[in-house]
Amino acid sequence: MATLRDVARRAGVSIATVSYVLNGTRPVSPEVEARVWEAVVALGYRPNRLARGLRRKRTHVLGLIVPDSANPFFAEIARGLEDLSFAHDYSLILCNSDGDPAKEQRYLGVLIEQQVDGIALVSASATPAHLALLQERGIPFVVVDRDLPGLEADCVLADNFQGGYLATRHLLDRGHRRIACITGPSDLTPSADRVRGYRKAMEEAGIEPLEVWVRRGDFRAESGYHAARFLLSLPPSVRPTAIFACNDLMAIGTMRAIGEAGLSIPRDIALVGFDDILLASYVIPPLTTVAQPTYEMGRLAGELLLRRIQARDRPPARHLLSVRLVVRHST
Repeated sequence: MATLRDVARRAGVSIATVSYVLNGTRPVSPEVEARVWEAVVALGYRPNRLARGLRRKRTHVLGLIVPDSANPFFAEIARGLEDLSFAHDYSLILCNSDGDPAKEQRYLGVLIEQQVDGIALVSASATPAHLALLQERGIPFVVVDRDLPGLEADCVLADNFQGGYLATRHLLDRGHRRIACITGPSDLTPSADRVRGYRKAMEEAGIEPLEVWVRRGDFRAESGYHAARFLLSLPPSVRPTAIFACNDLMAIGTMRAIGEAGLSIPRDIALVGFDDILLASYVIPPLTTVAQPTYEMGRLAGELLLRRIQARDRPPARHLLSVRLVVRHST
């Protein structure tokens, strides 16, 4: 590998001059600048960015930990953060925790060892205790899509309570009264808040949801499928006429169960999802869902992280982003 000294020797200038040209820290004559760049190209010189970053106490690398990188919702968050990072000359390391707090903790250690400048994470745990290591070491971080009580940190959230309310209110307005809810992991705030919104709308309509109507999933399509099969097996007098699935993947799993039961959406049963992933508008029938500003959540998380890197003692910022109901043919 060519070194800075090799470039300087070929260009006939000092090592300092090569550094000035590459970093743009001091002006040099056009002739000298041209010679330096000619030498860089001819020798295939590539600066050791990591070493340079460590000297400056910056690596220009960020970390992102998500529970399920195969879920389009988290992929869109990652895309928003990656685009923002790239625009500011940062690289991004993506880690998948599988929703396992122990695996997340291990990845936090890996990212610290890699000396990343900051970390964004969609926490696998409902408690903030596992983030104490970051706070103790003064490592900038931002929490996305999770509200961790008692944690003083930057966070970006969508209004999950309002989304659950909008989805259920829409089904009530369509005349449904037996409305089931397929939840995600109940200890995580996105799922818990969506269920609270569901219960609030049902309460306002004077309806007490039956215990059998609320089924727990894990935000994956298979769990929605199995939850829906249970709901469809209920006696006709209590079988739901509508289902609110707390994310689109579980709603898509629900669609399969409804189809296998020989039922039609929305004629026999109405269905609402949550997230508005790209697939939601392509399934048949197209899925009514609650849209989150997912890409914007990733970009905003990146902005907060870069601000925190620049000013580590500023007060934590908490952003709650609005959601909206997208009505399609499944209702």
